[in-house]
Amino acid sequence: MRECSGWFKSKLKEEYERLFDTCQVRSGKLPAVERVIVNILKNQERYEKVGHRLRIPWYFIAVIHSMEGGLNFNTHLHNGDSLTRRTQHIPRGRPKSGTPPFTWEESSIDALEYEKLNRWKDWSIGGILYKLEKYNGWGYRSRHPHVLSPYLWSFSSHDTKGKYVADGRWSESAVSQQV
Repeated sequence: MRECSGWFKSKLKEEYERLFDTCQVRSGKLPAVERVIVNILKNQERYEKVGHRLRIPWYFIAVIHSMEGGLNFNTHLHNGDSLTRRTQHIPRGRPKSGTPPFTWEESSIDALEYEKLNRWKDWSIGGILYKLEKYNGWGYRSRHPHVLSPYLWSFSSHDTKGKYVADGRWSESAVSQQV
């Protein structure tokens, strides 16, 4: 799915905003969501440091960190692989420059620049949700349009069964346990 600002503004942005406005955390999942929020806030300064350098909201980076690495600062923001070597999963071989082990900040800057997020200007709710879904991949939209991406809607009223359990591996019955 290619990026097209006109198409984004007219279709997806409205969809993301409507879904966000109607989204509710499932009551049984609220304690898990609250724990993640507390852990994110404990590390807000680290997210701000990277975000300030690239002009990206710190909370956007924190959400990716939660989804890709479970808020573990020993993992690449790209995909959750260990910082002790270059990424092994998609995108493979990142960061291209430098010598492992990488710091979380070095790797995060590489991940965000690799995705060209430092060039994105629309940090509205719709813009954030668009970039989060793009970061994770368009597989749900292109191959499983009956399932809203758990990367965006896990633990919410919009979450259903069906999930990629690994890169390119789909399970119709899997339910996301990520926050």
